[in-house]
Parts: sequence; C-alpha cells; structure tokens
Amino acid sequence: MKQRQIDVYYVVFPKKPVRKLLPVFDLADSLKTSIIVVFLIFVFAFRVVGVSGTSMVPTLEDGDWLAITSITNGYRHGDIVVVTKPWERNIPIIKRVIALPGDTLDIDFDSGAVYINGEIQDEPYIAEKTHLEYNAKLPMTIPEGYIFVMGDNRNNSLDSRSDKVGLIDEKFVLGKAFFRFYKDTGFLKNGGF
Repeated sequence: MKQRQIDVYYVVFPKKPVRKLLPVFDLADSLKTSIIVVFLIFVFAFRVVGVSGTSMVPTLEDGDWLAITSITNGYRHGDIVVVTKPWERNIPIIKRVIALPGDTLDIDFDSGAVYINGEIQDEPYIAEKTHLEYNAKLPMTIPEGYIFVMGDNRNNSLDSRSDKVGLIDEKFVLGKAFFRFYKDTGFLKNGGF
C-alpha cells in the first residue's frame, strides 16, 4: 500500500486592529436610521403646521405650531382641525369642530350661547361668547359629509358662520390636531386643547 504525503497549510489570521472610530460609526448609523423613521412617520402619519392669526386665541396663538394627523376614524365635537377648502383667501384655516353631520346647530347671538341638538354647549376654551353673526341661516342641520367649524376667538374669526367659508366638506380636512409646540419654550402640550 502506497502512502501519500499530504501537505498541511495553516491560515493565520492577524488580530483585528482596534478601531477607535467604530462607536462613532455605530452612532452615525443609528442616527441615520432614526432620522429616516421620524421622517417617514411625519410624512405618512403626521404633519406640522404653523398657526397664523388670532382666530383661535386663547387656545392657539400666532406663531404656535401644531402636529396634525390625518389618520382618524372621524371627528368629534371640540376637535381642532386644519381645513384646506378653497375660499377667497386661498390659505388653510385652523378651527374647532362645533357641529357634526346630523347635528342641529343654533346660536343665540344675544346671549352668545351655542346649542347643539337643543342643548347649550359648555365651551371653556372660547375667548368670549359668540355675538358675531355673519350670514349663516340658523338653526341648521348639518348634512352628511360636512362639519361646522368656528374659531375660539368667536368675535374675531371668519368661519362657518360666514358664506365665505361655510360648511366644510370633510374631504377638505387636512387633519386634526394631535399636539402643540409652544412657540416660546418649544415644549409640547398634548391633546386637551
């Protein structure tokens, strides 16, 4: 029997050099991923909009910023919404939802009271009672697919009481407010507008 000689070769791997910048690269990669995730969330779930004007005082002031979401299962009384309905000024407006489809709305402009389905509304968020009439024909029942909106600064707000704005078709609601950035401090105020 013949024997064959087998040559044996060894591969020697050198020790890995210590990379001092490895933690920096890991941090940069994590930061990049975080920025992409936040960007995607804000593109598809939330938007940030600025408040311009005084129609929502005292709740929102000129210069505040809102995060709004278009992911919603409908609107409720008191929601703050951003509306993109075409109108003479051709700018989005930020208002509060007062009446929903099927609601009967009436306003007593002498006392300033707002009635939904015959019940007087408690509105602790308004600057003062509603005395500015415009030309809305009240009482009115809100048709399906529409909402009635007003600003919190009721006597200094162009809103659904005027035929310049009118009832808002829900397809023109860009989103509802999720939280607010305070203009002076940068802190957030969650919900509870």
